[in-house]
Amino acid sequence: MKQYIIRRLLLMIPVFIGISIITFALIHSTPGDPYIMMIDGNLNVEDREMMLREIGYYDSIPVKYIKWVSRAVRGDLGYSIRYREPVTDVMLRRIGNTLLLSFSALLISSIIAIPLGIISATKQYSIFDYIATVIALIGVSIPAFFFALGLIKTLAVDLKLFPISGIETIGVNLTGFKKVLDILHHMALPLIVLTFMQTASLMRYTRSAMLEVLQQDYIRTARAKGLPEKAVIYKHALRNAMISISTLITISLGYLLSGAVLTETVFVWPGMGTLLYQAVSNRDYPLITSGTLLIALCVLFANLLSDILYAVIDPRIRYD
Repeated sequence: MKQYIIRRLLLMIPVFIGISIITFALIHSTPGDPYIMMIDGNLNVEDREMMLREIGYYDSIPVKYIKWVSRAVRGDLGYSIRYREPVTDVMLRRIGNTLLLSFSALLISSIIAIPLGIISATKQYSIFDYIATVIALIGVSIPAFFFALGLIKTLAVDLKLFPISGIETIGVNLTGFKKVLDILHHMALPLIVLTFMQTASLMRYTRSAMLEVLQQDYIRTARAKGLPEKAVIYKHALRNAMISISTLITISLGYLLSGAVLTETVFVWPGMGTLLYQAVSNRDYPLITSGTLLIALCVLFANLLSDILYAVIDPRIRYD
């Protein structure tokens, strides 16, 4: 296993380099001057051109990439065009908010969806199965922004149970436990949206995986031997179904830092999703590049984690 992990980590290096080259080239190939916001509008044409040359705007893409890599390996991810401060500082302020929201949604949805998927599979074609399937189909079909706007209209505007947007109450300096409650109060609506969407897809996936396993010969053999149904379901069937279920969960972990762009934007949640949306809208090349590559790196590690979990869940799987 140790040798396999080392090989995978070494293989991730050229893959990540390839992703960085493609991402950097695509972003910097778009036409227009993204640095117009950083340059004083009162400058004359000659001074403006001189400043653009100094920051490397007219360099070729390979030269820009080499300069960016030379700074990135030293921990310098560039200077945000929109926020006019280091990209690292901007991203560090947002990562925690996205992890709080996305990880909470993933954890809650896993706790709800996996048991519901198991029950739905073991009680196939029952009333519970039909109701769960309909709810899951609604969850995967309804647009996230439409569901979010509906919650805002119903729970925030009409009933005034939750705040419409933001992460904390503006103009109120709360500390300690009161601040935690205030953040949770603001997080409720976006958390409901993300949890419902993820629960729907994970529940359907769990149901499909369990149905496939329950049709295997060894499950029929276990039942023929007189094993209790709970032992058949949870000891034999679920353990094998978790191999594919864990793949979906770990891949979702890889996308945690990207957040849910639409959900974060609708609720003005100050996370990575909103940050990347604003970066694209303002042509903030350094921020777009760093944010995209950070998400790609998380996805690569999530795939590695998925393969490791295969061996943990199923002892028959060995990596030499």
